[in-house]
Amino acid sequence: MKPLVLILCTGNSCRSQMAEGILRAAAGDLVEVASAGSKPAGYVHPLAVAALAEIGIDLSAGRSKPLDEFLDRPVDTVITVCGNADHACPVFPGQAHRYHWGFEDPAHATGSPEAVMDEFRRVRDQIRLVFEAYAAGLRQGIGLRVAAEAGAP
Repeated sequence: MKPLVLILCTGNSCRSQMAEGILRAAAGDLVEVASAGSKPAGYVHPLAVAALAEIGIDLSAGRSKPLDEFLDRPVDTVITVCGNADHACPVFPGQAHRYHWGFEDPAHATGSPEAVMDEFRRVRDQIRLVFEAYAAGLRQGIGLRVAAEAGAP
């Protein structure tokens, strides 16, 4: 069974959804990836879906989920992407790691439709940078562990 990485934010409609899609694409089959919200919005923001589609990630089947869905599952790593979720986050069974990487909420962007979409792209690119680096670290850690088990120096 692959370790579960759970990404949390308040509404689970933008940031955590984008992070879930990006980490799933970047980490491949290393981990199971899910996202949830402390107060789920009940939908995935259409501009989050559009922003990920621009980089080849399909988020159209995503759904906003409450973190309660994961309370009885072994969660290896919890990553919060907003301050509210960081403060509201419970400890999950089996949780070994917890990180907080905060990002601005693009759903609060104002201005023209182009300006709002640019904000979704900006936040997407920040999330992408962080979560692709995290996935690279996971790969490196697994490679080091495999080498050690094989007796390599």
